[in-house]
Amino acid sequence: MSDLDFASLLCSRLCHDLVSPVGAINNGLEILAEEKDPAMRDAVLDLIDKSTRQTVNKLQFFRLAFGAAGGFSAQLDMREAEKATRALISGSRIEMDWQVSVPSASKSVVKLLLNLCLVVSETLIRGGKITVQLDEADEAINISVLASGARIIFPENIRATLTAGNAMDELEPRTAPAHLASLLVRELGGHLELDFTEGEQIAVHASLLKKAL
Repeated sequence: MSDLDFASLLCSRLCHDLVSPVGAINNGLEILAEEKDPAMRDAVLDLIDKSTRQTVNKLQFFRLAFGAAGGFSAQLDMREAEKATRALISGSRIEMDWQVSVPSASKSVVKLLLNLCLVVSETLIRGGKITVQLDEADEAINISVLASGARIIFPENIRATLTAGNAMDELEPRTAPAHLASLLVRELGGHLELDFTEGEQIAVHASLLKKAL
């Protein structure tokens, strides 16, 4: 698979996540064009408002996780990363504890952190809690994304892609974020460890060379 093919997979993933809220906005506008009942119009306007915010939240997150946010800046504000992640999971019954001790980090580090958050959050199909940690050691940057919930589903193909990053011919939009995280770990001269207790908790740890910060 070429870089172009992988970029296409990321675009497909983005489109997949946006089609539902954008479609709801479109349907709502079509209903408003004909609906006269005030109560129904209020309900439709509420749907449009929620779908619009959901679309904006997803776009802001994917801009940081997949795109070239920040232009030519070498560093990104970690407060922006936290805001984007909180917005992404809002309304999903997922609680997040953000424990990041650095004010900024390189684009690659931020992308890695956000893609790990995305992969892990999608395993909490009935909600739960995610703890996000990033701190500096003497010679390394340590990232951990921990999750616990009533029911966790972590498909084997996503786990394999996250830890190995070598299933290029088997990649699909759903596994693209995990593969991107794996690529970033290698780019940053680090390694990734995964602890998974079936249906109970997940812990993803990445240790990177400090010069990547």
